[in-house]
Amino acid sequence: MRRRISGLRPLWLVTAFVSIALISLHSRLAHPLLDAVPPLVLSAALFLSGVLYMINPKTPEHETHVMSAPVRGRWAALNTPGQQLPSHGTRFLGQYSAVDILLPSTPETPAKVRRAWRNSKPQEYLSFGEPVYAMADGVVVRTKSRAADHRARNTWQGLAYLMTLEGIIRSLGAPGSLFGNHVLVEHDDGAVAAYAHLRKGSLLVEVGQRVSAGKQLGEIGNSGNSSEPHLHVHLMDRVNPHAAAGLTMTWDNIAESGGIEPSLAEVVKDPAPNAIRTMPRNGDIFHA
Repeated sequence: MRRRISGLRPLWLVTAFVSIALISLHSRLAHPLLDAVPPLVLSAALFLSGVLYMINPKTPEHETHVMSAPVRGRWAALNTPGQQLPSHGTRFLGQYSAVDILLPSTPETPAKVRRAWRNSKPQEYLSFGEPVYAMADGVVVRTKSRAADHRARNTWQGLAYLMTLEGIIRSLGAPGSLFGNHVLVEHDDGAVAAYAHLRKGSLLVEVGQRVSAGKQLGEIGNSGNSSEPHLHVHLMDRVNPHAAAGLTMTWDNIAESGGIEPSLAEVVKDPAPNAIRTMPRNGDIFHA
């Protein structure tokens, strides 16, 4: 039932917008059609559609999927299932076990938050343009490649915009509004991997193409709901993110370096009891 409800998320969104519009018109215009629908009914429809919109499928019992990391070299992890589940604090769009990956910072890397009028350009970050690889064999089932790579959100006003207005607007849009440029790969076992925030025009695959583990899919960008260039990847049990439940995964080709990314030191803490211990924790640096 929860899956069916979440699969109709676009309908609940339209219902909410229509209810808001009719409530607004009700107080301004006198019309027989408007009078036929009491404001209380419209308010109830708005409330109910909002509740239904927030429902997400629960993750079914399953074995953790073992696959290869989608990057090569030395990387840092954030918002990872090695810290807690749900890793991003939500099950929305199958993100139950999602992980964000970025290159460790250097003295030249822009600060996470700085006092300035303009946010940093994506080209100023080392992660921008780095290759992204398929984690397992499968078939490409969905792509998007034309979204712009916007500036980072690393000023106080930029971060506030991301966390409020921008984040809300993108959440109300299609999954591509959050994912930005992305690739969805359906693996041979039915699981679907989402690779998000890719660089505009960098995709090297197309829908229907079969890929092997390690095949380059594209490059890291800063499209969609992203504060700085990084790769967001997660595993789900459906192609449709609205109806999908997130699946857990682990990588068999990584080794932890024992180091901590300095810019993420403040988020380092002991993992939650339900964390996947074979995945890096928040702030951990690993080699793939």
